[in-house]
Amino acid sequence: MSTYKQIAGTNIEVLSSDPANPVEGQVWYNSTSNTVKANFDNPGSWATGNNLNTAREELAGCGIQTAALAFGGNPTTGATESYDGSSWTELNDLNTARSLLAGAGTQTLALAFGGTVAPGALTESWNGTSWTEVNDLNTARSRLAGAGTQTAALAVGGEAPPGSPLLAQTELFNGTDWTEVNDLNTGRAFLAAAGTNTAALAFGGDNVGGVANTESWNGTNWTEVNDLNTARQKLGGAGTQTLALAFGGSPLTGATESWNGTSWTEVGDLNIIRETPSGAGSDNTSALAFGGKGPAATAATEEFNTGPKTITFTDS
Repeated sequence: MSTYKQIAGTNIEVLSSDPANPVEGQVWYNSTSNTVKANFDNPGSWATGNNLNTAREELAGCGIQTAALAFGGNPTTGATESYDGSSWTELNDLNTARSLLAGAGTQTLALAFGGTVAPGALTESWNGTSWTEVNDLNTARSRLAGAGTQTAALAVGGEAPPGSPLLAQTELFNGTDWTEVNDLNTGRAFLAAAGTNTAALAFGGDNVGGVANTESWNGTNWTEVNDLNTARQKLGGAGTQTLALAFGGSPLTGATESWNGTSWTEVGDLNIIRETPSGAGSDNTSALAFGGKGPAATAATEEFNTGPKTITFTDS
């Protein structure tokens, strides 16, 4: 039988504490904890975070992993919560409680639009303290996706009302009004989106069953690009047009895929399998997933990260 030295060309280091900056593939024995450890490059995995105060599915969110906002959801609520990278805090509710809505912006400057209310075109603006009703979408709808900022937002896809033809409509918000622009190539509901109002990505969704379709937006037109590896609807999304993350969905899954601007790569699954989660995140290396249904409405929050990771070997 080969020894570790014969395989690796060196003995396992004996250290009294873990190295501050281990290199990829480094293995060592920690003489203080009596454990063997190794460092490897983590392509992406989820870690459990603190739960939302209100368990819910079909909610919306925006922001980044350490400064996120969650609002709305089912059971029908206007509940709004902020995440500081550690815990969720309850804030002032939406003026109109609703689910299956979309969001855009940051933790302190957000936009909520659409959803299962009458009319489903309602739009509200968040200033970090309270929500204010602003001008409606041109096409009332729920089950849509959103991206961008509070004053430069994108609304795409959806259904209006439930049971009607799936929508390809795209609208841009300039801080005052919504304007209809060019449609998606494939109309669908229950999709996800990431990016800005001039450089976005729309992926997955429902078009007589879950689809893998991915489309890229350049501010004028949508272009079909490479599909998701796993076709699905009711998924969550985060990131940018070139660095996006897709997670969860229906059929009920925890599958997570990372987009590099050209293709999707499967990475570590969610720990809590679910559909209709919401998400936040600056790119495909640092994201947040919260809420959803799997099979009941959940308050579960998970943080996604890539990079070096240390593991401890056990005898099991």
